[in-house]
Amino acid sequence: MAKLTILEFPDPRLRKKAVPVEAVDDELRALIDDMFETMYAAPGIGLAATQVDVHRRLLVADVSADKEHPHVFINPEILEKDGVTVTEEGCLSVPGYFEEVKRAEHIRVRYLDRDGRECEDEFEGLLAVCVQHEIDHLDGKLFVDYLSEAKRSRIRKKLEKERRHHSAAVVI
Repeated sequence: MAKLTILEFPDPRLRKKAVPVEAVDDELRALIDDMFETMYAAPGIGLAATQVDVHRRLLVADVSADKEHPHVFINPEILEKDGVTVTEEGCLSVPGYFEEVKRAEHIRVRYLDRDGRECEDEFEGLLAVCVQHEIDHLDGKLFVDYLSEAKRSRIRKKLEKERRHHSAAVVI
């Protein structure tokens, strides 16, 4: 397994729309394992392949406190959504920023699991929010897109400034 590099906003690769996964094979399962390792190390509760510069419709999630309930979603499609919840969200691609986002509180999703079996499940609460957030990534959308242009611009400028500062630092 290997820890992958997570792209950070405003990297234009985060806006690329992911294409469907054609085959669930050992190569894809190795990517899934690497994504879990990356997500847990970050630490996060969800990670879309787009965030690690792989533009295929794949996401992993684990909202459990003990990190013992991993979920794999290959080619996920939201079939139904209802209710409304407002949750303070953060993102591994927008480090250090948290904002309230309105999403459906209950969703029904069709997807392939790690072994390529077709599944259809209903989710609510934090896992429903997480799946919606990660599917947005697969569609080239970030949680900051739900914010005002002024807030989004402020976050972009702060992150760019932090990156310039870190890249200018000399390690001795």
